[in-house]
Amino acid sequence: MTLLATTSIAAISMYALLSTAYKSMQVLYARPANGSAVPAKTVEASALSSVDIIVPSYNEDPRVLSACLASLADQNYPGELRFFVVDDGSRHRDAVMAVREAYAYDPRFNFILLPKNVGKRKAQIAAIRQSSGDLILNVDSDSTIAPDVVAKLARKMQNLVLGAAMGQLTASNRTETWLTRLIDMEYWLACNEERAAQARFGAVMCCCGPCAMYRRSALLSLLDQYETQLYRGKPSDFGEDRHLTILMLKAGFRTEYVPDAIAATVVPDKLGPYLLQQLRWARSTFRDTLLAFPLLPGLDRYLTLDVVGQNLGPLLLALSVVTGAGQFILTGTLPWWTILMIALMTLIRCSVAACRARQLRFIGFSLHTLVNIFLLLPLKAYALCTLSNSDWLSRGSAANVQDISRTHDATQESRPAALEALAAASDRRVSAGGRK
Repeated sequence: MTLLATTSIAAISMYALLSTAYKSMQVLYARPANGSAVPAKTVEASALSSVDIIVPSYNEDPRVLSACLASLADQNYPGELRFFVVDDGSRHRDAVMAVREAYAYDPRFNFILLPKNVGKRKAQIAAIRQSSGDLILNVDSDSTIAPDVVAKLARKMQNLVLGAAMGQLTASNRTETWLTRLIDMEYWLACNEERAAQARFGAVMCCCGPCAMYRRSALLSLLDQYETQLYRGKPSDFGEDRHLTILMLKAGFRTEYVPDAIAATVVPDKLGPYLLQQLRWARSTFRDTLLAFPLLPGLDRYLTLDVVGQNLGPLLLALSVVTGAGQFILTGTLPWWTILMIALMTLIRCSVAACRARQLRFIGFSLHTLVNIFLLLPLKAYALCTLSNSDWLSRGSAANVQDISRTHDATQESRPAALEALAAASDRRVSAGGRK
């Protein structure tokens, strides 16, 4: 047996042991807990928190932005609500003027027009500095939220030890392509396994941008650090949701996941934009994982296993695949043990997910293994080698300015029509959300 074959077998065996331990504990801890591990220090139930919702927007499709704002206006929350919609120097402001005019009568809506593009993080901060609510909910401009999202997140945030809480994400365009279907299942697993298990210990490591609520008093104390994040002396302008979550944990706050607060977001329907998005996320994950290391001794030991599993696991898998491929090229023999172990782990993971979600479609998530091995692992290796690159990469790619101009007339719809479209989207979200 060649050295390559031995290395491949050893790497895939260690990956299988690590993955089995990590994923088994993740599924176990992702199950609903009977009670909180930390006593809740709450505000009076009758004292409803005021909530400011911030929506940064850059070159967004007017129809998508209209659906987003309609879902905000339709929130069933009896407390005080205000909305801050920040146009981050878009090149098509005339095209979205009709969207702004549709909400001009609503005193809850505030539109901030930045003179030039400064990036999502600074656009958020511009609105935060004008806000005054007890709680701040960040919503992406390509996302819609269910009518009860604010109420459910605000109820969770009554626990004063919490600094942030996120809802469950689904893909609003899930049925468009094979890729959007895969991403929707990937989101379900990320939320209902990874985040749900982390939430058991009050340490969700990334409260995702499409639907994340923060305690304003805590946020203000961290705003300077958030705004001036550097990596190797250069401004870091992406990964804002993960970085802000880590800052909350470093400040001593807990972070939570609320599975029945459903948000639907537009996901890439083609491989090119998807890989650019994943490259940006991979760089953010690597950067902020380094920032999170000092936190681990003060957290439950499962969180250490979580970080090791997410970072060492892919390296072992990549080593096994590369050495297995080398074995095949040099000797003409297939690395059967490696292939068998990958296939077996894929089948077990997808079967468990199908049982937990009660949806057979998760068996089809097996295709993601091929995407992971042949596309995402090389991409993560490239991300690790180019951590200093802070280009946004996919900014503005979701909405081509010429396409937006052609759809300008379509944005002249009335607010009731927008709400009807949102209702239809809500039905799709329920079917995409899996078990609640």
